[in-house]
Amino acid sequence: MALRYSILDQSPVSEGSNPGEALKQTAMLAQKAEEWGYTRFWVSEHHDAATLAGSSPEILISHLGAVTKTIRLGSGGVMLPHYSSFKIAENFKLLEALYPGRIDAGVGRAPGGMPRASLALNEGRSRNVDRFPDQIDELSMYLNDAIPEEHMYHGMKATPLTDSAPTIWILGSSMSSALLAADKGMPYMFAHFINGEGGQDFTRTYRERFEPAEGTEPYVGFAIFAVCQATEEEAERVASSLDLALSMGAQGMPSKGTPPPDRALAYEYTKFEKLLVEENRRRMVVGTPEQVADRLETLAAEYQADEVMVVSMAYDFDDRLKTFELIAEEMKNRNHEMADNK
Repeated sequence: MALRYSILDQSPVSEGSNPGEALKQTAMLAQKAEEWGYTRFWVSEHHDAATLAGSSPEILISHLGAVTKTIRLGSGGVMLPHYSSFKIAENFKLLEALYPGRIDAGVGRAPGGMPRASLALNEGRSRNVDRFPDQIDELSMYLNDAIPEEHMYHGMKATPLTDSAPTIWILGSSMSSALLAADKGMPYMFAHFINGEGGQDFTRTYRERFEPAEGTEPYVGFAIFAVCQATEEEAERVASSLDLALSMGAQGMPSKGTPPPDRALAYEYTKFEKLLVEENRRRMVVGTPEQVADRLETLAAEYQADEVMVVSMAYDFDDRLKTFELIAEEMKNRNHEMADNK
């Protein structure tokens, strides 16, 4: 099976722009992703984050479904420990009713924001992340209308009633998330753009430990930052904005959004910050279409991946579009060459 390519969009806000514009760009990108042949388009959940506009993936997915026709849509992901599994099930059942066969329910246990946001989401209480495995079981139970007779909620339905159920994905950046996905017999998306080390071991263990659930098979993807432009020089120029944004974020520095390349290139990094940028480059791939495709295919082989999910941030939206367009074109050309050589 040919390697599949998808997109995770965080609705980034560029310096001098605003969240409304960022969300419009997310919708435009979803339409282009469908046109370019990407498999799925996911949106993220971030709270109390002025530089990322996507705080409610379910609402954004509903809008994206209305402006696209065929591409799969999903959450990358819903931070389940903040919520009732029943409420999340009803949100995704409603999306499934609106867009049958196109919805993915990607879930994770990360907070999706700073501690004060977690407290606000949980009415001042600490999140109980230990319940995450049970919450996944509950979510599956509600989505598939499979509440056991002995369960206190037997007979209850997560509505609206649908003929199909969204696919649950487990998202993570650690061995524990990989083992959880294997134990539940669910597809697994590793967040390489969050943790650039160890993922290959995690996904190998996922495949080795996978327990099929109703005929399911292991399915692995990894999500990675990418900047792809026509030349190396241009790719490095565009990537400089991401370098600075990630460095500032790691240090808790105030930000007005993704900085422009001119300011990023002129920024005088300290010795520590230079090391930080170097370390962050392990979470991304930067270069020409051929360079990016070569690196992604190499990583896919290491991950034993079925799918690559591309994440991209750029100050200029046209540069972000160009990244996804060039990657799609390169992969299409490679698939044609592979087919011709058979």
